[in-house]
Amino acid sequence: MILSAICPHTGSPAANDHLKKQIQWLLFFRVLFLSLMLGISVLLQTKTPSIFLPPMHYLAYFIAGLYLFTIVSALVVRIIQCYSRFGYLQITLDTLLVTILVFSTGGSQSVFTVVYFFPIVMGAFMLFRRGSLLFATLSSLLFGALLLVEYGGFASRFLQTYPVQTSNYQTLLHSFTIYSLTFFLVAILSSMLSTRLQKTEAELFQTASDYDRLSFLYKQIFDDINTGIITVDDNNRITSFNRAAELITGYRPGEILGQEISRPFPGLETGLLQDERRHMSVLPRKTGETIPVGYSCSKLNTPDDSKNGYVYTLQDLSQIKKMEAQVQQAEKMATIGEMAAGIAHELRNPLAAISGAVQLLDREAQDSSINKRLFGIIMRESDRLDATIDEFLLFSKPVNPEKEWFPLGDLAREAMETLEQDPGWNPDLTIALEIPPDLDCWGDPQLLRQVILNLASNSANACRNMENGRILLRAEATTAKNKETQESAIVLEISDNGHGIPENLQERIFEPFFTTRETGTGLGLAIVSQIVHSHGGEISLRSSQPQGAIFSVSLPLP
Repeated sequence: MILSAICPHTGSPAANDHLKKQIQWLLFFRVLFLSLMLGISVLLQTKTPSIFLPPMHYLAYFIAGLYLFTIVSALVVRIIQCYSRFGYLQITLDTLLVTILVFSTGGSQSVFTVVYFFPIVMGAFMLFRRGSLLFATLSSLLFGALLLVEYGGFASRFLQTYPVQTSNYQTLLHSFTIYSLTFFLVAILSSMLSTRLQKTEAELFQTASDYDRLSFLYKQIFDDINTGIITVDDNNRITSFNRAAELITGYRPGEILGQEISRPFPGLETGLLQDERRHMSVLPRKTGETIPVGYSCSKLNTPDDSKNGYVYTLQDLSQIKKMEAQVQQAEKMATIGEMAAGIAHELRNPLAAISGAVQLLDREAQDSSINKRLFGIIMRESDRLDATIDEFLLFSKPVNPEKEWFPLGDLAREAMETLEQDPGWNPDLTIALEIPPDLDCWGDPQLLRQVILNLASNSANACRNMENGRILLRAEATTAKNKETQESAIVLEISDNGHGIPENLQERIFEPFFTTRETGTGLGLAIVSQIVHSHGGEISLRSSQPQGAIFSVSLPLP
């Protein structure tokens, strides 16, 4: 606000910089123009004087003062901020200097009267129409005052050798009128020219800005698009190579530009240029591996038809191929799962008939007969087979959790009470719960109950032959930062002090049908992993040395 009050014409930084440069040109042309004119006039006067000039020491003083004033102005222009007012001041002083020059060289008879055009033209180019008309008016007034001084006979008092003064009033009025009209004509023409030049410069600046913006936008699109783009000239030499193409091929632009495209990428067939369909090929990367790519090629038309080239667009199909293979594998597994589920249902019916028949035979057998023991084996294995079929059916069908809020401590306590009712449960096994009573979990209670049952059952089997076996269930709510968001989750840990899991087997424990127990089905941990992932959670194993294992289940909260 202070700067605006001091300098009301303060504009944008670009406008101020432009005005500063024009002032510097004004200072340069002032010295050059006046020095050349006076120097030429002095040289022409050495042989045959034809115009009136003041004594040489006066001219020397004038030129020295002009140089000194210009040097001071050039120093001041570096520190000022209001260039418009400084421009007005400089051109006003130039008009006064021209008036002094005209007065000193003959007044109405001076050949330097046309030098008034200099401040008028500079006013037009620096300050536009207002400046040109202002300095045309100032030049007319100063020239009129000069004529009045000459008409009154005062000029000879300053210079005794002053030329014959005109005493005719009409002649002086005629000179004033002609020069004044000429000044204003020059002002109007120069202002029109400066206005047109300003408009042209503005349009040129806008065009350059639009071009720079489009060029920057093109560069950003060319670099940021996830499709590889390679352009070649009419000799099939690579001319440009964007960032996506660099990521796909592994080559840097400096390593590939200028080469024929068939040398590093023989899979891109030039013979298909006229075919705009998308093609597939195997492209060698810099590392030596090959990747499947989809590409197309089209003609790159330029204004100069003799320098037309081609543009290739590439897309890495590696992930798409992997996804297709995964989808095919998932479809195959789904089909196999449906068939296996149907077979499991078919096995359950004859298994139930066998189990019923054996129970009837067992009632009629004597207690000491060998048949009694065989019937017991058949019943035990039938029950195990039936449990395997139940787990397999649970694993084969898709898991769609019905989530709700529930107290996790109550669910864990109920699951452990269910396990303790198992006839094979070790009564010496210690169970500890470290779950806050007010800790609520978000998920399907029935499915998460199955998770706790399976993990606790595995821990109990790991501690079966131990005197001081111990199972610990603990849970807590955690918050983790992920980029710009925070994710909350319930972390449930089930640990034991059993024999643990060997390190070479830890990566396979979640695979279906993988087990180290003779009576195990190998589906318990696979079912647990399936349920946890259906909730959007994660499960991991942290083995405790020298013995024991810790399973950690993380369930996200909404």
